Amino acid sequence: MHDSVWLNAHLATMAGAAPYGEIRDGVIAATGGRISWIGPRSAWKDKAKQEIDARGAWITPGLIDCHTHIVHAGNRANEFEMRLKGASYEEIARAGGGIVSTVSKTRAATEDELAATAQARLAQWLAEGVTVIEVKSGYGLDRDTELKMLRAARRLDGVTVKTTFLGAHALPAEFKGRADEYIDFVCDVMPESGADAVDAFCEGIGFSIVQVEKLFKVAKQNNIPVKLHADQLSDLGGAALAAKYGALSADHLEYSSEAGVKAMAKAGTVAVLLPGAFYFLREKQLPPVEALRRHGVPMALATDNNPGSSPLTSPLLAMNLACTLFRLTPDEALAGFTRNGARALGLQATHGTLEKGKQADLALWKIGAPAELAYAMGANPCGGAVIAGSARGQ
Repeated sequence: MHDSVWLNAHLATMAGAAPYGEIRDGVIAATGGRISWIGPRSAWKDKAKQEIDARGAWITPGLIDCHTHIVHAGNRANEFEMRLKGASYEEIARAGGGIVSTVSKTRAATEDELAATAQARLAQWLAEGVTVIEVKSGYGLDRDTELKMLRAARRLDGVTVKTTFLGAHALPAEFKGRADEYIDFVCDVMPESGADAVDAFCEGIGFSIVQVEKLFKVAKQNNIPVKLHADQLSDLGGAALAAKYGALSADHLEYSSEAGVKAMAKAGTVAVLLPGAFYFLREKQLPPVEALRRHGVPMALATDNNPGSSPLTSPLLAMNLACTLFRLTPDEALAGFTRNGARALGLQATHGTLEKGKQADLALWKIGAPAELAYAMGANPCGGAVIAGSARGQ
């Protein structure tokens, strides 16, 4: 006998060849926190201890936001005004703004304060059916604050949290002119971070290919998967570098070359597209979506929530932006926050699709068709979420 079963539902399994992997008038059951049966209601012959009437809802995998900076202190609304007056992201960063301007606030905040403010932000993700979220450090740029941020992230309630050590996010003031020494410092701190992955900002205003490669070598020596902020503002070869080290994902990718895309395809590296930053910074260089499709690179989506370049708190709006700005289809957009989001975190064996044996993370939606999730701007038709077979909050 199954623990629970959801009846009177339509299923967007995000598995198989059909659009959305849909099963109309479907049934999904869970036992021991895992999906134990899934299929059309006409084939359901089993019993369950608990029967839940989904009342015609669509059920998708719980959404996965695979790139966020949700743990931070303060905001950068003043820089938003500066950009509207004509300053570029690089000009603001070189003038002492950008990432470094958040560092002092985050260093000054206690772990409790960081955890509380992040939990408050997280309410939007919880309301929109997110069951897994990735959280990066990167606003401490010193040992104690980086580790404090990761501890605060692990305290978030209501979701599964995957942490990423992003010590190589920017060069702190105390290391001005000594970027190589700072990378050595980051390499020393990395093993004690306890993070699920390591990331870096590979860019002219960030760190060079040589510096990131040194970091990645140490990560591999410590068996820590790598990710990369790649080719957002220029093509430094970040996509190819990520592929060289078998990165889980390369993120942004606006300036990635066809050669970089080919390398990602060969390595199995996921492309994480971040339409919130593209929109907020008013960028014009689109990521190479057609090349990614042509070479079969999985495309994930994420909010990239951060105080400077993407204060986006809505995965559903991110889907709409990806469709309108990047020309993704609604099916691709939902795959970006489910199946491919899971791959970008190395969770594809347990999350991201509705299949027997996978964790029973579900989102229930009051919609007539899955395309509505990417269609309506500002709407939230989520009717609840389930994590490991139990309704969130139970």
